[in-house]
Amino acid sequence: MQQSKDSILRQSSFTNYWISQILSSTSFQMLSVAIGWQMYSLTHNAFSLGFVGLAQFIPMVGLTLIVGHVADRFDRRKIVFLCRFIEGGIAGLLLFENLVGTPNREQILLAAAVIGACRAFEGPSSSALLPQLIPTENLQQAIAWSTSGGQLAQILGPSLGGLLYSLGPSYVYGASTAALFVAGILTCFIHVERSARELKRVSIRSLFSGLAFIYHRPVILGTISLDLFAVLLGGATALLPIFAQNILHTGAWGLGLLRTAPAIGALVMSLIFAYFPLKKAYGPTLFGALAVFGLATMLFAISTNMIVSLVALFLVGASDVISVVIRSSLVQLQTPDEMRGRVNAVNSLFIGTSNQLGEFESGMVAGFIGAVPAAFFGGLGTIVVAGLWMYLFPSLRRMRSLSEG
Repeated sequence: MQQSKDSILRQSSFTNYWISQILSSTSFQMLSVAIGWQMYSLTHNAFSLGFVGLAQFIPMVGLTLIVGHVADRFDRRKIVFLCRFIEGGIAGLLLFENLVGTPNREQILLAAAVIGACRAFEGPSSSALLPQLIPTENLQQAIAWSTSGGQLAQILGPSLGGLLYSLGPSYVYGASTAALFVAGILTCFIHVERSARELKRVSIRSLFSGLAFIYHRPVILGTISLDLFAVLLGGATALLPIFAQNILHTGAWGLGLLRTAPAIGALVMSLIFAYFPLKKAYGPTLFGALAVFGLATMLFAISTNMIVSLVALFLVGASDVISVVIRSSLVQLQTPDEMRGRVNAVNSLFIGTSNQLGEFESGMVAGFIGAVPAAFFGGLGTIVVAGLWMYLFPSLRRMRSLSEG
């Protein structure tokens, strides 16, 4: 009977965690659409959009070492709760400003910076919280479900944000405020067995301990750095507007389909992982997925047919999720609970850096040699990196179990 109660409690906690994650991520996507659109409407300046992205990116990089340490010193639920309520408060302030007038450029940038700082704290704390909710043997499935929620948010968030913004910016900010507050409340109903930890003295060594931990574990270092460089080179999605207009000769609706295809592929694959978790051959599967990622990117680059391009992008998203689930499961299982906040903070930095710099790299290369060669050689580069990492990290290539060091 006690085991049954524990099982129900864990299932309820994970359900609250999953729903709150979807609400939080969807709200962030909606706010990104609204803030970006409103900033451009006010300034009609592309540089202003760049500053919005910079305002969100700088806190993620600058606070990496601090947020990881905070996640390992304090109750992770309270950190996530506080972040979501602050984000909801910022959305509420933007709602108020739009009801009484229009927020200015500085107010929007400040809001973006505060939201970016909150997301910097929320991400590692939320990731480190997940292993405390479910048994170790179910962790891979839980990560797959969590990934599916994130992909669902990426599909729903931008479209819902755009739809609500067409009615008026207040609708986006109002919906985001409500969703973030609900997400925060749901976080309070998450039960963990170890929510408090001993407060140890903060030192330079402890701040950098997450980096040191990863550096001394070749399997973790290999998989995180592999994802960084593979995504960095294979960032063809940043070039989608060029492909839509100049190569596939489609309109805004076609661009929307192209942007949605990778997220749908990722959602489908994450659901497959949730029901049919990988049991063996993690290393070969990881490198095989990256090969598919690279080949699909190359196929997209040379395609002039809309259907072929959508299929290629679907495969890009699906293969990328395989890497995400394996990497996340590996990091969580091989990291002690007292270190998970710091290690997940470094992991989040790698992910964010690869996405941001990958888009920058793709844009710069496309500016010099054209979009098609840039995307094609980017996919080819991903395959080359995968081959190089197979040589540099033989333990990762031979990995058959997520518990291998």
